[in-house]
Amino acid sequence: MMKRIITLAALVTPMVLSAQTGVVATHPANNEGKSLTMEEAVMGRNVRPTGIWASWKDNSTIIFRKDGKWMTENLADGEISEYSATGLPEGFPENAENITSNGNRAYAYTIGQSLYVFDGGSVSVAESENSQITYGQTVSRNEFGIENGIFWSPDGSKLAFYRKDDSKVTDFPLLDITTRTGSLKSIKYPMNGMDSENVRLGVYDRATGKTVWCDVDEYGYDQYLTNISWSPDSRNIFIQVLDRTQKHLKLNMYRAADGSFARTVLTEDDSRYVEPLDPLRFVKGTYSFIYRTNNRDGFRNLYLCDTLGTVRRLTAVDADVEYLANDGRFVYYTSAEVSPVENHLFRIEVRIPGVPALRHSQRPKNGPQNLSKGQSLSRIPADIVAKAKFGKPVRLTAEEGWHTISLNDDCTKFIDSYSSFNVPQVTDLRAADGKLIRNLSTASDPLKDYKTGEVLFGTVKSADGQYDNWYRLFLPTDFDPARKYPVILYVYGGPHSQMVQDTWLGQVRMWEMLMAQKGYIVYVQDNRGTQNRGAEYEKAIHRHCGQNEMADQMVGINMLKSLPFVDSDRIGVHGWSYGGFMTISLMTNYPETFKVGVAGGPVIDWKWYEVMYGERYMDTEATNPEGFAQTSLINNVNNLKGKLLICQGAIDNTVVWQHSLSFVQKCVERNVQLDYFPYPCSEHNVFGRWRIHLMDKVTNYFDDYLK
Repeated sequence: MMKRIITLAALVTPMVLSAQTGVVATHPANNEGKSLTMEEAVMGRNVRPTGIWASWKDNSTIIFRKDGKWMTENLADGEISEYSATGLPEGFPENAENITSNGNRAYAYTIGQSLYVFDGGSVSVAESENSQITYGQTVSRNEFGIENGIFWSPDGSKLAFYRKDDSKVTDFPLLDITTRTGSLKSIKYPMNGMDSENVRLGVYDRATGKTVWCDVDEYGYDQYLTNISWSPDSRNIFIQVLDRTQKHLKLNMYRAADGSFARTVLTEDDSRYVEPLDPLRFVKGTYSFIYRTNNRDGFRNLYLCDTLGTVRRLTAVDADVEYLANDGRFVYYTSAEVSPVENHLFRIEVRIPGVPALRHSQRPKNGPQNLSKGQSLSRIPADIVAKAKFGKPVRLTAEEGWHTISLNDDCTKFIDSYSSFNVPQVTDLRAADGKLIRNLSTASDPLKDYKTGEVLFGTVKSADGQYDNWYRLFLPTDFDPARKYPVILYVYGGPHSQMVQDTWLGQVRMWEMLMAQKGYIVYVQDNRGTQNRGAEYEKAIHRHCGQNEMADQMVGINMLKSLPFVDSDRIGVHGWSYGGFMTISLMTNYPETFKVGVAGGPVIDWKWYEVMYGERYMDTEATNPEGFAQTSLINNVNNLKGKLLICQGAIDNTVVWQHSLSFVQKCVERNVQLDYFPYPCSEHNVFGRWRIHLMDKVTNYFDDYLK
């Protein structure tokens, strides 16, 4: 971003500060207007940009939601009509779940733990043998980019699916208070260092009604089978097989006809961890594919590969990117290369020998049946990646900010929805080369009638001095630099998160605005361990979760403490999940700084967290005893000096209740006081109107003890 960097102090006080306080943008205060209600702050009603949400129904029709209604627009004739979703076919089971279509009348679905196919009638694919075996559902607790358990072949003739065996996984009891006398509901929860699930991949042939099992035996019983991909001709299946330590990965190809192993296409190894997040994306008309990893060149980049193991870096930028689509000629992707807080659309031309350069009118649709005339996959050489030629990347979105892109199937048009710090939301329809076709909507400022303080958007250095960490900062309404104000740090700080982006008001949560209206300074900052900054930035937390994150957050806090209008004796902190872990970590590691904290669903000790996530970032207690001892909050109970409230769902199946209750028990043993509030019927998060109660509780706690 080409913005003028100024000091925070220059905006609000003549005091001269370090360049670490660089402010990139500001949003002016509005000291006239009404205050937010808690319902508005929590539910977002009336205070979010009111543009439209739009996507594609087909190549020439967009579907959008406006004024509470779903509508469609045919781009060919401009006809707008109310959208009516095509329902499921007659006779489809009402209790079906995980419904997945092959795009041609057939559906796969689950009932209970069994898997079925519906095509005019239901056919059993895999019946669950017992309560501990499940077919066709997600595995590995939705880690590794796994979002479903059913994978149709491109031609719709075959169905790959997961089989999960939980028989070795320990049961964990959850209390159900809705029964007359209360009862226990057991879940399978694979804890760090303990037995995990066993996963297999089956392939069901609709023509024969038979299932074969892929012969995957790379890393033993508890290996991970991630990111299942079909070849374009439906003959082969690709599995990213990850070992239990998550340090070794093999991309293997298997024959769909019998499940036999064909070859290992590529391998990944890392002393910290390898993290597969994406399936393969085949270049249309070829057996060449796009693969994404941050394990080769330090950033999450795209690589063009073939099935014989040739790998070439496609996006040669020191930034994280995300694949979107390809049309056989251009690969479309978004990238953080302009700025880690901006997201822009790019495309790069890829010319592969044997595949003619395609014009828009010649672009193939999905599937091998749509190759250029006279071609077949078998006639295109496999080893062609080494000879492929790449063009120069072209940026297709010019406006500053964070762009969310939706391409139509043939990549001739895209919907661009974006915002930036002072731009609420703009949605445009654009041609494939980025040229504007027309504006679909431009949102007005939803806070124009509300009382708001000044909002600042800027950077501070990481504790190691290597990175600029981005922040947003809310000043109180009616701000007076001669006064001293309390500060609330809202924190998450964990992997796969980015709390601050160049979106409207820096990705604001309306609760922050409400607290600023109540007279608080509210500060939010990303730290090492969060995403969009490359592997070294992300993996800085490995084996010592919370330590570098706290060090980075304290740079921001110390910057604030140096300001004359900040009351250093009134600093609080609030976060949920990983943010709950960070809240208590900060309260007990910096007890003289943080006077009040509210921790929601906090991880207390990583030995009680799940295998997939916990072992990736911490290894096991047996292999990393020092790290587990250092990060355990149980060991820090005696350091708690300020006022702490812990909130947690009593049926939390992500951060199980054992975490917070064990911390409470240790506080009782050590005669350390704290406050505790459970939500009896909530899981890991508290949703709906119950969340209004939660945020009232959080707000009142700060009002009682910090204000």
